[in-house]
Amino acid sequence: MPLFPRPSLFLPCLLLAASTVAQAADAPKAARPDLAALLECRAREADFAALQPILEDPLKAVALGWRPLPQSNLFMTEYALIAPVTVFGHPTSQIAFSGPSIMAILDLPDPRVLARQLQLEEGVDSEEKVMYGREVRSEDTTDPKTGEPMIESIILSVSNVKSHPGKTLAGCSYSLDLPEEPEEPGAPADVQAPAKGG
Repeated sequence: MPLFPRPSLFLPCLLLAASTVAQAADAPKAARPDLAALLECRAREADFAALQPILEDPLKAVALGWRPLPQSNLFMTEYALIAPVTVFGHPTSQIAFSGPSIMAILDLPDPRVLARQLQLEEGVDSEEKVMYGREVRSEDTTDPKTGEPMIESIILSVSNVKSHPGKTLAGCSYSLDLPEEPEEPGAPADVQAPAKGG
């Protein structure tokens, strides 16, 4: 039995294989998230929501060059970046996620310096805890899944955390919130008639 198929079959198979390889090379790669935009509040809530499949699958994170780190804080999931990212003029190789927030972990011992630079409002400022923030976007939108009216809110924040002494956390929270229901005009207060003297 010949080692290779007949020449009449071999050539079409070879051409098909070459075509498949070429198509795979030309296929668009999955879009990489723009970490700097997400961290600096230049992205949108939909961009943040698109990260969920990555956060749920460590292999997808590794494929992007994010190395999962041991959890040093119960409320944060941390990654080391193979390629550093620059956030507000400061390079970092470490990011963290907490609920609807993405944060850069910066080598800045005093968060107040960056908070002043970004003109953030004071939330908490004590010896142990520093937290500054500002809402940078609040606008009407719709929930892409249900179509119901929502408000897209993006909040920039700078803080510190006990688990990372000497570091500053800077980043954004992205959320879709239900609009506040208009307050109904209050019922008039009951007015008691003055008691008649006996």
